[in-house]
Amino acid sequence: MPDFCHLHCHTQYSLLDGAADIGTLMDKAVADGQRGVALTDHGNMFGAFKFVAEAERRKIKPIIGCEFYMVEDRHIKSFSRANGERDKRYHQLMLAKNQHGYENLSKLCSLGFIEGLYSKYPRIDKELLLQYHEGLIVTSCCIGAIIPQLLLAGKDDEAEKELKWWLDVFGEDYYIELQRHRGMDNIDLGKDNQGNPIFTGMSQEDVNQKLLLLAKKHNVKVICTNDSHYVEEEDWMPHDILLCVNTNSLLEDETRFKFPSSDFYFKTQQQMGQLFSDQPESVANTMEIFDKIDKLTLARDVLLPNFPVPPKFKSQDDYLRHLTYLGAQRRYGTITPDIQERLDFELKVIENSGYPGYFLIVQDFTTTARQMGVSVGPGRGSAAGSAVAYCIGITNVDPIKYDLLFERFLNPERVSMPDIDIDFDDEGRQKVIDYVIEKYGQNQVAQIVTYGTMAAKSSLRDVGRVMNIPLSEVDRVAKNFPVHLKATLAKVLADKDIDPKLKGELNSEERERAYQFRKLAEADDDIGHMIQTARKLEGSIRNTGIHACGVVITPDEITKYVPVTSDKDTGMLISQFDNSVAETAGLLKMDFLGLKTLTIIKNAVKMVKENHGVDLDPDEVPLDDAKTYELFQRGETVGIFQYESAGMQKYMKELMPTTFEDLIAMNALYRPGPLEYIPEFIDRKHGRKPVVYDLPAMEDNLRDTYGITVYQEQVMLLSQKLAGFSKGEADILRKGMGKKKKDIIDMLHPKFIAGGEERGHPRENLEKVWKDWEAFASYAFNKSHSTCYAFVAFQTAYLKAHYPAEFMAAVLTTNKSDISKITFFLQECKRMGLDVLGPDINESESDFSVNKSGQVRFGMSALKGVGEGPVEAILEEREKGHYTSVFDLLTRLDQGSINKRVLESLALGGGFDCFGDLHRAQFFAPSEKYDSYIEHLVRYASAYHNQKLTAATSLFGDMQDEVMVQAPEAPRCRAWSLIEKLDKEKDVTGIFISGHPLDDYRMEIENFISCPLNAVDQNQHRPSLNLAGSVTTARHMISKNGNGWGIFSVSDFAGELEFRLFGEDYQKFKHLLEPGKAIFIKAGFQKSWRDDGQELKIKEVCLLESIGDTLTKGITLTLPIERLSSAMVQLLDELCEKRKGQHQLKMILLDRQNRIKLSLVTKSRRVQADNDFVNALSKLGVDYKIER
Repeated sequence: MPDFCHLHCHTQYSLLDGAADIGTLMDKAVADGQRGVALTDHGNMFGAFKFVAEAERRKIKPIIGCEFYMVEDRHIKSFSRANGERDKRYHQLMLAKNQHGYENLSKLCSLGFIEGLYSKYPRIDKELLLQYHEGLIVTSCCIGAIIPQLLLAGKDDEAEKELKWWLDVFGEDYYIELQRHRGMDNIDLGKDNQGNPIFTGMSQEDVNQKLLLLAKKHNVKVICTNDSHYVEEEDWMPHDILLCVNTNSLLEDETRFKFPSSDFYFKTQQQMGQLFSDQPESVANTMEIFDKIDKLTLARDVLLPNFPVPPKFKSQDDYLRHLTYLGAQRRYGTITPDIQERLDFELKVIENSGYPGYFLIVQDFTTTARQMGVSVGPGRGSAAGSAVAYCIGITNVDPIKYDLLFERFLNPERVSMPDIDIDFDDEGRQKVIDYVIEKYGQNQVAQIVTYGTMAAKSSLRDVGRVMNIPLSEVDRVAKNFPVHLKATLAKVLADKDIDPKLKGELNSEERERAYQFRKLAEADDDIGHMIQTARKLEGSIRNTGIHACGVVITPDEITKYVPVTSDKDTGMLISQFDNSVAETAGLLKMDFLGLKTLTIIKNAVKMVKENHGVDLDPDEVPLDDAKTYELFQRGETVGIFQYESAGMQKYMKELMPTTFEDLIAMNALYRPGPLEYIPEFIDRKHGRKPVVYDLPAMEDNLRDTYGITVYQEQVMLLSQKLAGFSKGEADILRKGMGKKKKDIIDMLHPKFIAGGEERGHPRENLEKVWKDWEAFASYAFNKSHSTCYAFVAFQTAYLKAHYPAEFMAAVLTTNKSDISKITFFLQECKRMGLDVLGPDINESESDFSVNKSGQVRFGMSALKGVGEGPVEAILEEREKGHYTSVFDLLTRLDQGSINKRVLESLALGGGFDCFGDLHRAQFFAPSEKYDSYIEHLVRYASAYHNQKLTAATSLFGDMQDEVMVQAPEAPRCRAWSLIEKLDKEKDVTGIFISGHPLDDYRMEIENFISCPLNAVDQNQHRPSLNLAGSVTTARHMISKNGNGWGIFSVSDFAGELEFRLFGEDYQKFKHLLEPGKAIFIKAGFQKSWRDDGQELKIKEVCLLESIGDTLTKGITLTLPIERLSSAMVQLLDELCEKRKGQHQLKMILLDRQNRIKLSLVTKSRRVQADNDFVNALSKLGVDYKIER
């Protein structure tokens, strides 16, 4: 029996059509003794690089191909169904014979997306094929190809004519392809106008016999293939479900698209030999194709695009040196010998590595970005360790000043591709990408594809939907699945027991969930089948997306190196290879990151200029500014980049940072692992613990971190200083310790000890240093990155300390699409004493802004139903003067500038409150024959403009001006209550701006409430929950048997909760559940009577205002002695005197330096520990705890 090679294989990259994992398919090929295998996914080459890499790993030949969609004219993309037109697509298999063929295959595949994409199908035509056919092997393909389709239709002459065309183009590289699959006895040609299949009465074998006659007549060689879509025959069911997901069909639907049998799997050589035993040459000819095909290797060194240098410079190295020293004079003024030595060292390493062009490319687009007004970050990652990058403007933090190391970025002894990630403000990022496209050409720049895979829960939901299992049942199963990030179906359902590694990481509750889930999977019912099928589909590629920041630039047309798709909206190219292989595939990858903090800084600086006339350069803010450090010391870091978490605020108060180095260290330490060192760091700073150095020589490098090794750069510098390591060896040590590579650590340990002893350091001390490094080095952080981000944080803190209103307005604008964040930041504004006012037609800008009184104004474009266009028209006309009334607004704006919906949103949001003569309810009251006054106003404006237009062309124009249409009088009606007003305001703003019903109960909410309403479901494990909210809706009902019951909704700052009350509970609490009332709820979860799930049971309801007095016993103030002053004592005394009450007052005095804590209790003085009292304490910066 001759050897056989599969030449028609689909993998998971035939999205939702192929179910074969590349590795699994390859393993079966190797186990069967196959010498090669082909990849022929539908219309794309997404899997090509991985396919080649997996084949090389297994030492078999990869054959790269594609099953294209062929059409008559790829440019036609509209079809008239009425005229019976449709997009007639035929399948066409092509294989790359050699490198030239691979490039042509890549070109065709790319152009299918760029020029031929219709619906989800990338299409090519014969015109393209004539241009890019060299180096390709082509077959007559499957039953969906043009020649078999013509034969099925009885058009044998046309089929022969078609064959001749292909033979003329491809000659001996064209083969007739035979396939034999069960279930294809009566093939249809599609469906008629009524949706019924048009059967031909012909089988696949009938077509094969006709193909064999054509092959014999025209002397064309024949091959056999199996249309492989999955690896094993039993995989047909998961594949069938995948088809249902693709076509949005139910498994039980008999009319849906499905494969005719379970025959479409990756068969063995023996199975294929038996299947085509009557055509042995068709089996042998697959090996002829195998032998024709060159072994392709897609991995290559990174290819840099050519960066042109001015004619007077001999090379890129020469030009880079020129720019570096030019920048050095600007940055440093005087270039000292140390600076010159550092720059020369870096330039030499860059020259030897061959990457000067890389630095020139990056400096070009960062420089251009700044010239375009785009904010560029100070740097990120190890690139900030390069003094060359600092001098030519790529980064903005001095690496020499902060002991940042170039070799951490580019090791002179083990050169690898440098990686410079650049932050831009997220609004300007696209401008920079557009510039790069313009400079290097649209055909040389692409974004990077991402593959969306079916994770455990999405796999369960997809399979459940296809199997028509009730959504409630699917949800129940999904909720039983562990929420641990590393939990997968494969690991939870591993043979015999949960995967041991995962099991060790699960807590007891999660482990119990996992075992319950395994029980469900073992059941011989629909749920069990659903879970087992989902397990097989887990990890399948479901869709593609675009990498958030990655961009590749190539030296020539990109399709020479990788196939691409194109973005439907922007037309920008997208590489078909993802981020994980881009560099290995030879692509220069740049990360253009959008950092919203830079947008915040940029917008705040703009407002500072407008409101205060100050030209602020964020890069020049003084890093010793006292007011900024005071803000950090108070822990008031909400909105401050990377320092705003509650934990970081706590440590900021304890650390009391006084230097920029303190902020850098905290940025590095505040992460899992090194977090445990923070208390020691703080104690050493304040002298509560001694600062000790294992060796005196370590002091210079560890002084700023109080003797603690915090950064990787410290390990690198000290290994050079103590033991004579080279710069390259120091970086190898850093990598070895950071990744706990025992072989590297064991190799360098004796060298460190010997080198240290040679320099006079005691062996015992050296061993301790090494041991400490081994323990901590995996936690040590990149100082370059911490320094850059601490700098960005300082810029934001400086703005918040000096220009709080402008800063918070910028923060609100940047987060305006996230209601929960807007609510959070509005609370911070309130804490800061900043007024946030609703929209105002005469004062609001498009976004949040600050008025002349220092109050923050809501932006008009943030209102629902108010787009950028109407706002632009309002603002443009307002430049001529403020609007005096709603009539003035409507008559001044061009007709059609704003419509009824815009007016409604502005009125509901309070945009017309400034006119004073109307309240909001009047705009929505009936007016004469119109449903609302707003509708009347719209008609009035239309009539006004029409009459004005008529007057302009009339002989009696002047007279008509005097008798213009009369403005309608506002209807009289009841003004909305505060709650009604707030609710309607929230409908268009998404938040309560004028106030929140719970504003006066913050003390109760912060001290007595278990969780916000949007987190109730995540707290089902707690025996009892204390909740608070304002009643938003109350529906009182009567049941069939005459009993009362109700449906109620309550909301808090974070979300809403709906619940129902029946029987006694309803009668007991209904009087409290009226809209606008602030209530306290005691609740708990119990087993639902409907299913196995949990439901919330309301146990108690009372007014929120009553619980402060009921539950509060006293209040304890915590006062560090360094914060105590006569002024502070006086302010506290006045506050306690002013807020007398019945609650006990305690104080804790902290002497951190001497580690003394003194607790005091007042015998006679009692206070009213309510909202007013704790708000006053917060303004004084005093920490407190409510005693219950």
